[in-house]
Amino acid sequence: MMENIKIKNVRIIDKDTDKIGSVTIKDGKIASLDIADNNSKENSSMEFSIDGKGMVLMPAFADLHAHFRDPGFTYKEDLLSGSKAAVRGGYTSVVLMANTKPVCSNMEVYNDVKNRAKEIGLVDVEPVIAISEELKGENSNHLNNLDSTVKFLSDDGKGVMSSKMMEDALELSKELDLVVMSHAEDHSFSSTDMRKAENYMTLRDLYACEQTGGRLHLCHVSTKEAIQMIIEAKKKGVNVTCEVTPHHIFLTDEIKYRVNPPLRKDEDLSCIIKAIKDGYVDAIATDHAPHSVEDKQKGAPGISGIETSFQVCFTKLVKENNIDLQTLSKLMSYSPCKMMRLNKGLIKVGYEADLVLIDIDKKVKIDVNKFASKSKNSPIDGYEVYGEILMTLKSGKIIYNNF
Repeated sequence: MMENIKIKNVRIIDKDTDKIGSVTIKDGKIASLDIADNNSKENSSMEFSIDGKGMVLMPAFADLHAHFRDPGFTYKEDLLSGSKAAVRGGYTSVVLMANTKPVCSNMEVYNDVKNRAKEIGLVDVEPVIAISEELKGENSNHLNNLDSTVKFLSDDGKGVMSSKMMEDALELSKELDLVVMSHAEDHSFSSTDMRKAENYMTLRDLYACEQTGGRLHLCHVSTKEAIQMIIEAKKKGVNVTCEVTPHHIFLTDEIKYRVNPPLRKDEDLSCIIKAIKDGYVDAIATDHAPHSVEDKQKGAPGISGIETSFQVCFTKLVKENNIDLQTLSKLMSYSPCKMMRLNKGLIKVGYEADLVLIDIDKKVKIDVNKFASKSKNSPIDGYEVYGEILMTLKSGKIIYNNF
């Protein structure tokens, strides 16, 4: 690891900043920022400098919602391949869902995943603990045995059908400072009307959150009705945040590709983008869901999306809908890092030097065969988008270099 790095002549962007200047990294943290002062002499102890002229430097991205399939389904993805995919997409922090085998519903699995990811050293991972034991929906007694390192609870992939269990989880979120992440899907509608499935469960979970005063986060919001319910709840002061996915703002149901929740209609996409512009969406999360070719052929829902997330969001939100890069940085870095309780997500002195260098003017043709992920399941293969990830740094160390 280089002791000092200087990135100069670069456009520095985070939620608060959009300036040309230089960033100096020392001992894994941001040591100084010099705005429009790029002709200063190199420090004698400077080991390495990067000329970022014409490039954009942003805080590395943080993903509140991903599946690395490890343990149990490592033929789809594992911690190493998932980590490599993440840094190729500019991510250094990832929340991993609990639907593994064994299910992450105890501290043993939680600690195993976290420690193995730490040994790999590419991304900081935060495993999610299942709300119901083994994701069976029957009881949540295991939640009595959590320690203070756990930050998130979710039955993602299934959702919690029991309203009492959901209320209990939200009550616990107050006691233990946890975030309850909702996969909003009412199974009684899953086989007939996935719009109703999302909307009914969104309504229930918002009500439960309001009743308990707990901490709720709604995952992969995809319908115009659900986002409107969330907006109204926020206006009432309900303690709720929400995320949307790149594919739900980029693709509509004209693309016949199975994800859960499904791709929606143009009007849903427009409502979500308006909610982003109006400040009601808290984060963009990939819901990176790698599958084998055989599993996709059998109907497994999901997109391998962590490597293309920034490009998709930049193209759709910034290039096409005039949302500024500072807002995108807030959605992809600052807000998720804040929820993960990390000292990342801003380019400020004292923050971890988790950064991503991007050529936002470069047009890129998506090629799934170049993915670092084991899985190539993506309907945007062949699409042309803007923004090439040139370099990803974690704690001041270059962990991906395409510069």
